[in-house]
Amino acid sequence: MSENEELERATGEKEITRLDFRLGAFGAAVPLVFFVVWAITISVLQLSSEIGLVMGAVIGLTLGLLFCKSKWADYAQGLFDGLAQPVGVIAMVAWFYAGMFAQVLQVGGLVEGLVWIGAITGLTGGLFVALTFLLAATFSTAVGTGYGTTVAFCTLMFPAGIAVGADPVIMFAAILAGAVFGDNLAPVSDTTIVSATTQDADVPGVVRSRFKYAVVAAIPSTILFAIFGGGGSAQADQAVLDEMIASTSPGGLIMLLPFVLVLILALSGHHLITSLTWGIISAIPLIVFLNLGTLGDIIRFNPESDAIVEGALINGITGYVNMAILILLIVAAAHLLKLGGTMEAITKGLVKWIRSSIRKAEFAIWGIVALLNSAITINTAAEIAAAPFVRELGEKYKIHRYRRANMLDAVTSALGYIFPWGAPVLLGWSTIRTMQETYTWLPIVEPTAVFPFVFQGWFLVIVMLIAALTGWGLRYEGKNGEELKEAPTKD
Repeated sequence: MSENEELERATGEKEITRLDFRLGAFGAAVPLVFFVVWAITISVLQLSSEIGLVMGAVIGLTLGLLFCKSKWADYAQGLFDGLAQPVGVIAMVAWFYAGMFAQVLQVGGLVEGLVWIGAITGLTGGLFVALTFLLAATFSTAVGTGYGTTVAFCTLMFPAGIAVGADPVIMFAAILAGAVFGDNLAPVSDTTIVSATTQDADVPGVVRSRFKYAVVAAIPSTILFAIFGGGGSAQADQAVLDEMIASTSPGGLIMLLPFVLVLILALSGHHLITSLTWGIISAIPLIVFLNLGTLGDIIRFNPESDAIVEGALINGITGYVNMAILILLIVAAAHLLKLGGTMEAITKGLVKWIRSSIRKAEFAIWGIVALLNSAITINTAAEIAAAPFVRELGEKYKIHRYRRANMLDAVTSALGYIFPWGAPVLLGWSTIRTMQETYTWLPIVEPTAVFPFVFQGWFLVIVMLIAALTGWGLRYEGKNGEELKEAPTKD
């Protein structure tokens, strides 16, 4: 090897485009397959921990190295290329900002204010759960991040819901379901943008065309949350909960102003980070000047502490460090699927099965997106992996780009918040564990318990499956990109 090649390898400037594995395409899938099996196993055994999941991802990537027939240095470089993909970094930074914003609102007493509303209006139990779903759906649609919504609402609404009699499992499910709605529909959502751009479609047109699918799923979801969301019994002394409700006041509701500001900025087209930054900046003076908390509650230096720096801003970051590492490792493992030819092999097999059937083509699109999301678990990463195959199949059978984008995004947004080993579910679980340090009576909902009740996700998956099998909403693409109800004639 020449000095230049060595230098390229040392600096990481040489991009790896192909890797060969023992067992072929399956060998490339070993890192992800191992991680999924590991995550399911420790979840079923109720041994889940963030660092444990990180360990599972690391072991999986190490096994992938042993299966690699290419030079191990090439495998390492391919792994680093995957770690450097923007999708993981963007999600990580979004978590940090959303976490800081949610923790600052908590310091301002928003949780207590929400409990006060539930107490005086009678919106307790199932009705409070249904309200949580609708608010989470609105928030996630505005800010464009289901992950950020999961963090914020598990911090603010979950404790409030438990205090007013909501079932813990259904309450957590309602938060995830609301995140599904916005992640699928928001114009500024990363999944919306990825689904549109990878299918060469405009975002406004895509959002308009998918509205009907989201609403059809949301209506029965709201009803079911209202019916099954009550009857909760927190695993704590009821006197403690009664004391919390009695001590609540509407003062913390002033924190809704920064919340609304974030919504307005996001809906106006500002970046999520920009919107959340202004939310944090506007919330801090309100907390200090209205005596809702102190500046020390937000950030303080404590030489006697191991962390040195403490407060809400620090808590908003440190609570998600392990999850940030995990998402980078999973995105890297997904990149190895591409390098190893796993997705290429799957696509070729599908084309042979489909032949000339448009119903089979759409079912295949639905299936490949569902398969990737069940394995990759990071919705945007799974969407990026599936997008080339959705586009290839869609263009071959003249399926309109809006329809392709909707199939890609709806199934991705839905399944990303359902599986117990999925990043959003684990993120919410991690957030609730963090909140138990503040509210010791707060019950912990295991990821394996919540997944059957994420109604918006399940309904959305079913709606898109029915659409694929029946042709509901199907539009073909004309020569100039126009939508056609009938398949265009061949030249």
